[in-house]
Amino acid sequence: MSAHLLRNRSALALAGVLLAGVPAAYTALADDRPAAVPARGKAYVETRLFFGTARPDGGPAVTDRQFSAFVDREVTPGFPDGLTVQSGRGQWRDAHGTIEKERSYELILLYPESAAGRGDRRIEEIRRAYEKAFGQESVGRVDERARVDL
Repeated sequence: MSAHLLRNRSALALAGVLLAGVPAAYTALADDRPAAVPARGKAYVETRLFFGTARPDGGPAVTDRQFSAFVDREVTPGFPDGLTVQSGRGQWRDAHGTIEKERSYELILLYPESAAGRGDRRIEEIRRAYEKAFGQESVGRVDERARVDL
């Protein structure tokens, strides 16, 4: 065999070995996921409530003091273990189709999944109380499952 042919065969053999390794290496990189993180904490429900402050009847907006008193009176007794209130700006389409932009509050509650039935009733009472006290059309609600480690 000539040296030229031998060199070409060697080069092709080496290229074949290298190319054969590429898909395997690529697959190994693609499957290189972090190890599963162990579940922490206990099963909880996270409920977020969204409270607008503009009054549909054109009356004065709900003040910080009024909202704080509402939380103390209506929320804390049912959720004494803790809660979070965040201030924000929001918008939504009212019953007449008008987009209302207003100052708002987000209330975050965490409670054990085992107490979800009781929590749901209390939360619905909070929503109705706010709607009635401040003439609101609605209080938004979002529920999600969570793992909580206290």
